[in-house]
Amino acid sequence: MIAIIDYGMGNLRSVSKAFDAVGHQAMVTRDAAAIQNASQVVLPGVGAFGDCMANLRQYGLIEPLKAAIQSGKPFLGICLGFQLLFTESEEFGMHEGLDIFPGKVRAFSKDKSLKVPHMGWNQVSIQSRCPLFKGIADGSNCYFVHSFFVEPQDKQITAMTTTYGIPFTSSIWKDNVVACQFHPEKSQGVGLQLLKNFGDWK
Repeated sequence: MIAIIDYGMGNLRSVSKAFDAVGHQAMVTRDAAAIQNASQVVLPGVGAFGDCMANLRQYGLIEPLKAAIQSGKPFLGICLGFQLLFTESEEFGMHEGLDIFPGKVRAFSKDKSLKVPHMGWNQVSIQSRCPLFKGIADGSNCYFVHSFFVEPQDKQITAMTTTYGIPFTSSIWKDNVVACQFHPEKSQGVGLQLLKNFGDWK
């Protein structure tokens, strides 16, 4: 069973329904034991970085989340759930993240020619042979909604890049952890393929 972590924010139902659509059972939960016993874990997210970290602390989810990653089970971060994996974010002041990976979450340029948030379809350029990208073509379009982007300290973990004013890391992969800035549950066939691959990943 796939556990989708519920910290009171995010598009939980749409992620759960997307897994159902590709034949994988998923439950929305904030129960530590359920997260520990899950075969795979997903951290989705919509909202402000600082608020999400506060909710994770309030519900006692930081340690179960880190334990799930350290256990080696497949872990997927989506959008803000991707950004939370890094050291800190400059969204509305500086906020500490989960620090699973060294790196910072930064704002897009104030250049008026660049509409922020970055919203809509954009291409992804595949940089690694991540198992979750099986059946996904380089240059595929995925759906984005975000005003901040991740700068990983270790460039080797970048699995996809996307260009919006500047090239940025739109997905990472290291060991059992994959995370993406785009929303697979809103990315039609490409996103559903990624979620199916995640459900199949053991």
